[in-house]
Amino acid sequence: MRLNAVQIHPTESHTMLTTNKKGFTLIELLIVVVIIGILAAIAIPKFAATKDKAKLASVKTDLRNIMTVQEAYFSDAGLGYTSSIATTSFTPSSGNTFSVVGSASSFTATVSNPTITVAPKTCKVTVGDGTATDGVYACT
Repeated sequence: MRLNAVQIHPTESHTMLTTNKKGFTLIELLIVVVIIGILAAIAIPKFAATKDKAKLASVKTDLRNIMTVQEAYFSDAGLGYTSSIATTSFTPSSGNTFSVVGSASSFTATVSNPTITVAPKTCKVTVGDGTATDGVYACT
């Protein structure tokens, strides 16, 4: 038994049109935008905190480098520590500022970065004072 296929000619009119629309509705797009906004609101403060941690790490690194330069000066010159560390080979990291007060038997170095948004912004170390905090960083 054979069935005859029905053929549709382009000139014939159809009472029912079927359309195949592809795409997103406005509500779906708005939901995606809101979700992206929520994720950005969570991620941006975390990123800022990470930048501050990196800047504080550079402050501590500069402090360690100052300690190394001071110990080298103490050992080479034999005159004690110096306050004029700027004449040595030390250059602070970008954004950091420093000060050093030295004497024959001790020195105090301070490094700070004013671009850090939350405390601590400054670290300080004293070497040679004979206290329990001798050579220990104090960040405020």
